[in-house]
Amino acid sequence: MIEAENKSYWTNRAKGYSEVNQVELATRQREVWRSHITEQISRHFPGRPLDTIHVLEVGTGPGFFAIILAEAGCRVTAVDYTPAMLAEARQNAGPLADTITFLEMNAEELSFPDEQFDVVISRNLTWNLPHPQQAYSEWRRVLRPNGLLLNFDANWYGYLYDEEKRAAYEEDRRRTAVKGIKDEYTCTNIDAMESIARQVPLSAIARPAWDLAVLRDLAMDAATDEHIWRRVWSPEEKVNFHATPLFQIAAVRRAAV
Repeated sequence: MIEAENKSYWTNRAKGYSEVNQVELATRQREVWRSHITEQISRHFPGRPLDTIHVLEVGTGPGFFAIILAEAGCRVTAVDYTPAMLAEARQNAGPLADTITFLEMNAEELSFPDEQFDVVISRNLTWNLPHPQQAYSEWRRVLRPNGLLLNFDANWYGYLYDEEKRAAYEEDRRRTAVKGIKDEYTCTNIDAMESIARQVPLSAIARPAWDLAVLRDLAMDAATDEHIWRRVWSPEEKVNFHATPLFQIAAVRRAAV
């Protein structure tokens, strides 16, 4: 069952993934991401202090977004499917851990009541879900009217289905080695990750066009920024993942008329 395989992989990956987040927290990536996300939130809610904004991070992993948003003053709830990831997130949060509500929860079956959050945010999660359309429906459900959804993702593992993408992926691996940069693909259990990628639907689907169509069907006003990677990725990420650029989805739950 893909859910069990997925949970097992990310449980075993928790420590290594946490080390990636720790690098982000220790470098300028901390401020780059915090500045970008708080700018998006403040632009959407003009005049509202950040400490009045309740954010849900879905798939928090080792807690990077939860931590930087708590630092910014937001009220933060962060959920993840794996207890091991939540343990890493609490540890990475340090003294901020007591200000963040960490909960074990399935991204596709949130147990919150309707209309609880001003913002729902996620990164590098949707591609990995067995039922991503259901997840989007859930995220919309827990948003308040005029609430903001921010999702950062990419066409991860699309090279399994496209020869041109495969060639570009291989070029990224070559360029990473030439520059002496840690390869964020091959340093993981690539066979296990590719096995999961073959079983989830979005690996073979062109995005973000798919996301925009789904969100609009859910009565959300949605737009994408396919160049956001240029702003938020580190120089090392730009080499590692050049063939798989990060995109941003911003969607708003329409207020009732």
